[in-house]
Amino acid sequence: MSSEITPPPPPLISPRQGAGSRLKWVLIIFAFLLTIGSVVAYLFLYPMYVERKAIVAEKVRGKIIHIPTHIGTLEQLADWLEAEKIISDKAAYLQTAQRQKQPVVVGSYRLAKDVQSARDLVRVLRPQKRIAELILHNIRTKEQLAGVLGKKLEADSAAFVQFFNDSMALSASGFRPQTVMAAFVPNTYELYWAGTPAQTWERMLQEYHKFWTTERLNKAKALNMSPQEVYTLASIVETESQYKPERTRIAGVYLNRLREKWALQADPTVIFAVGDFEIRRVLRTHLETVSPYNTYLNTGLPPGPIYMASVDAIDAVLNYEQHKYMFFCARPDGSGAHAFAETLAAHNANARAYHAWISKQ
Repeated sequence: MSSEITPPPPPLISPRQGAGSRLKWVLIIFAFLLTIGSVVAYLFLYPMYVERKAIVAEKVRGKIIHIPTHIGTLEQLADWLEAEKIISDKAAYLQTAQRQKQPVVVGSYRLAKDVQSARDLVRVLRPQKRIAELILHNIRTKEQLAGVLGKKLEADSAAFVQFFNDSMALSASGFRPQTVMAAFVPNTYELYWAGTPAQTWERMLQEYHKFWTTERLNKAKALNMSPQEVYTLASIVETESQYKPERTRIAGVYLNRLREKWALQADPTVIFAVGDFEIRRVLRTHLETVSPYNTYLNTGLPPGPIYMASVDAIDAVLNYEQHKYMFFCARPDGSGAHAFAETLAAHNANARAYHAWISKQ
């Protein structure tokens, strides 16, 4: 008889117990995946929802907002945007701005009509998107123009002067240092504050080409003049008379002189040549100033504009009055209007009357 002991059989697992074990593991795995999914949703999907939901007020879309200079942190910026009712969810904006590493910004920004979400707003409120309102008028020289630009934009005036004197940079657009002013038509413009001089120039060229419509270009062509030459003559007309109703007639006088190859003999060009804009009466010594801008010593147009010509003066040249006048001088009544003449004798008579009136005054 064997002394070996037979081990007891393993305990039996019922089908119901096996299914319960598998279900337990399925539930554990499901819970794990649900947790992971929730974490992923919180970390990635929820921020995307926050960033993209509409929070920008409809009333400010397409308009300019002016962020004050006292704003120093993103929290202050979010508070200000909410207080001004520009956004409806400060937390959504602040969270997005922090995630996108938006810098603190001040100044003026235009919100496009499609700016709705926090992400849209963060994209707009960047230093390079800041705009400056530029009002151009009553400017005599490109150096003065550079000063105006330097005060309004990030680049300083010295950078603009350097660009305006860069012949190679200007030649690509058909300009020279002497004709820079002709690209600037008096108006109010919106420019990017952080734009370089080259970028600002390109922006103004867009406005320049927009101004020179097909109709204006055809009128310039009929005069056998380029837009820059029209602008140069307009700058003389602008400075000759502030009495707008007679500007087309004055333009006609100068065009008659150009056709006859006479010297323009425009006093404002002499003042520009001298460089003393406080001169009230041009004397014989001024007329002897050697300069390509002195139209008493040189025939034809000066090398470039002597003033920022207004739209009124430009159109006065393009729509000049056709007549036979070759001379004009101020009327002896203090009105600012002029007396016109076809002959030198008639002009001299007008001049004597004016000087006699001046003497009496």
